[in-house]
Amino acid sequence: MKKIAAIVPAYNEEKAIAIVVNDINTTQLPENYSIDVIVVNDCSKDATESIIANLKCIALNLPINLGIGGAVQTGFKYALDNGFDYAIQIDGDGQHPASEIHKLVNHAIENNCDVVIGSRFISKEGFQSSPLRRFGINYFKWLNRFLVGTIITDSTSGFRLINKKTLELVSEYYPDEYPEPEAIILYSLNKLNMGEVQVQMRERQAGVSSINTSASIYYMFKVSLAIIYSYIRLRFKKK
Repeated sequence: MKKIAAIVPAYNEEKAIAIVVNDINTTQLPENYSIDVIVVNDCSKDATESIIANLKCIALNLPINLGIGGAVQTGFKYALDNGFDYAIQIDGDGQHPASEIHKLVNHAIENNCDVVIGSRFISKEGFQSSPLRRFGINYFKWLNRFLVGTIITDSTSGFRLINKKTLELVSEYYPDEYPEPEAIILYSLNKLNMGEVQVQMRERQAGVSSINTSASIYYMFKVSLAIIYSYIRLRFKKK
């Protein structure tokens, strides 16, 4: 039996987290695969901690807020230390339907992938985000291609599956503030086999995104700097 750890980072997700966890626990997986939900409560200020205490999940409650990168890496470390074969990151706001998990698992099996990213943009099904955000995501696609020659259509997607080989890598180092686009640089420079599969996503089911329209251009600028810094840092480290 292959074990999958569903890593759900959660910060103030009291309105959606129970639905997310229950959906994952009832999802259908390929034969001989099982899934355990690991909710990483990133020092939420709402009722997230008390809610997950009563759900069918492993609750990791952080004593301080580490941000998305630190919360996800906490889950990765737990998965590696406890013998999981795969980890799949799933947002705690309900954007990633559990019914799509099998697509990432099957793609990893069929294509021997180390990393599989769920993309909204391969055949453009489901929720497509705002035009400004799509512009930014397309920009990051070409920035990553310029730096490492890798084309990922949905580089900001947090819906992604990694295998044990990748777990060992990200347990040692994982990008902090903007982990999803930066991680593509990390995976590419370590010559991991990355794949993408079309998934349908939803709008967040509760709460408000930390990146609003007025902040999107500033976000693109900061992420660009972070990606370029990661590229320089990792290339220099390998020499």
